[in-house]
Amino acid sequence: MTVCVRFLPEDITVEAEVGELMLDVADRAGVYIPTGCLMGSCHACTVELEDGNMIRACITSVPPGHDALTINLYSDPTW
Repeated sequence: MTVCVRFLPEDITVEAEVGELMLDVADRAGVYIPTGCLMGSCHACTVELEDGNMIRACITSVPPGHDALTINLYSDPTW
């Protein structure tokens, strides 16, 4: 099953497989998400879903039960 993932503010949309890591989806779409530890501990890859939930893209996969997801990227001057 595929999910349409939209990255804002670039407004880039890509198809992703359920279970695919968000960081891999972003990379395939050419969207940069900063990373640090790649284990979710440093929170460098934190992004916001359209419902306001914050996720860490390096450890979160595309969930089932959605036709589309919107990911809000923002810049953290620390990373």
